[in-house]
Amino acid sequence: MSTPIDTQRMEKIVSLCKRRGFIFQSSEIYGGLNGAWDYGPLGVELKRNLKNYWWRVMVHERDDVVGMDGAILTHPAVLKASGHVDTFTDPMVDCLATGNRFRADQILPQSGKVYYYFGAVSMSALKLLRADVSRYEARNSKSYWQNLENARHLWSDAFEENFSKQEIVLPHAEKNDATQRLSFFELALNERRHAFPSEPMPGNAISYDRFEVLLQPGKDDPKRRTRVALSFYERRGVKEPIILLGSSGDVSESTRHSPETGALLTEPRPFNLMFQTRLGASAEPDAIAYLRPETAQAIFVQFKNVLEVSRKKLPFGIAQIGKAFRNEINPRNFTFRSREFEQMELEYFCGAEEGMKWLEYWKEERLKFYENIGIPRSRLHVLTVPDEERAFYSKGTYDIEYEFPFGRQELEGVAYRTDYDLSQHQKASGKSLEYFDEETKKRFVPHVVEPSAGVDRTVLALICEAYSEDQAPNDKGEMESRIVLRFRPRMAPIKCAVFPLLKNKEPLVAKAKEIVELLRPHMTVFYDESGAIGRRYRRQDEIGTPFGVTIDFETLGEKDPALRDTVTLRDRDSMQQERVAIQDLPAILRERIR
Repeated sequence: MSTPIDTQRMEKIVSLCKRRGFIFQSSEIYGGLNGAWDYGPLGVELKRNLKNYWWRVMVHERDDVVGMDGAILTHPAVLKASGHVDTFTDPMVDCLATGNRFRADQILPQSGKVYYYFGAVSMSALKLLRADVSRYEARNSKSYWQNLENARHLWSDAFEENFSKQEIVLPHAEKNDATQRLSFFELALNERRHAFPSEPMPGNAISYDRFEVLLQPGKDDPKRRTRVALSFYERRGVKEPIILLGSSGDVSESTRHSPETGALLTEPRPFNLMFQTRLGASAEPDAIAYLRPETAQAIFVQFKNVLEVSRKKLPFGIAQIGKAFRNEINPRNFTFRSREFEQMELEYFCGAEEGMKWLEYWKEERLKFYENIGIPRSRLHVLTVPDEERAFYSKGTYDIEYEFPFGRQELEGVAYRTDYDLSQHQKASGKSLEYFDEETKKRFVPHVVEPSAGVDRTVLALICEAYSEDQAPNDKGEMESRIVLRFRPRMAPIKCAVFPLLKNKEPLVAKAKEIVELLRPHMTVFYDESGAIGRRYRRQDEIGTPFGVTIDFETLGEKDPALRDTVTLRDRDSMQQERVAIQDLPAILRERIR
């Protein structure tokens, strides 16, 4: 069952991310860099919390996993052996009307009516020929006049003085009729060049290219289809084109037309997704390197070194968090698909007989991880990737998907990659990457199970899951709408906000700053003294701060000495408040944030 698209909700989330400093468009003041994003003060804290928790769960809390951090620049031989140089491609298609590019395998089928165009001529060329009909000199050139009369006969409507149409509907929807019209038009233009060699002639005055536009039911607007076709012929160099519309017909489930315009797409062609660069000042081929397209290959080529220094026995894993780069054809859905992104990957090495067991184990562990960071199991879906869609070397792959506002999409893949990677690098390098089993006294190339998660995708999922709108009382007790990010406390960018009730009461301010210093060694704290206390609560709710501490006159013991050195602790989600002793605050908050 597909997830309904909620465009409005996604637009609100994107707006909030910029307004409150989670995520900005990279190089925004220069128009932005497509497929690249910068994380602001809150975004970088959220991202760091996610990565730290992943590292804690995957490395620090286990005896069978160690970490590493590989280089971004990658030797081409590494990626040649892994298959990336030759096969790391996506099928690419271009919209013939706009030039926009898409992945061919992500074009959704469309049904509707297709309109077929058979060519175009330029209005400026038509005007020249039309003017020559009443020109005496044209009659003196017998060959030109004969061809001009033929063109005039076939283009009779267009040769009328008031003609200004951009589209001519052919009386017969056959290509031959269009070809004849265009041929005689071109002959007339060629003969004119001989008849009047000193006069300027328009360039690119004619196009024989065929084109088609698909319009879906309810969007069958003649003006729209004409605009799309005009764009196509203009891109072919025909200025002010007059286009020839031939036949039309119904089509079903077509993937040959642009999802944006309905224009015909080019044939799919392979597009390598890797970013190539050069080392040093040399232009020689041996200076080529690549920005890594995934973090996994660094783990594979360092397998032997890590094995020796860590003294681990199978099964064991090597974990890594780091940047990867893919020259995506069509970055989209905010940060979901970007050209620069971060991965959290584990390569878990084991014997061949245990591969499927560990595949199932890591699938369940990863589902628990997402639940523990605040993404409920009900919003996650496990897709068993069918045989025909799996990598050829994989014996089993699961995609863990999340219900984003723009549809259900992959958060993480858990793949049983067999011994393909280590075997490839062993063969290409000539260096042994075998494991020696002390118990069986046998050497073999280990198999590997890989849970691979996207940092940026998971951050986006956390924000989408946390985003909520409800009603809350303002300072006057009136109910008003409130935006709140309901992050799990361990993920929240700021754990606790501290508010003096009044900023012009020095004892309150001083006590509040003491509490900030008390909490700061234990968690991220934000101090805010500006505005009414209710507005300060709302500001923190909107960025997902789970707890707020208010220092009031009871804290100073002015109303009740028994309440001296206590504060109001407010919960973001329930908005309930409780009195807590200042000395107990760190322990209480640490327990609730874990």
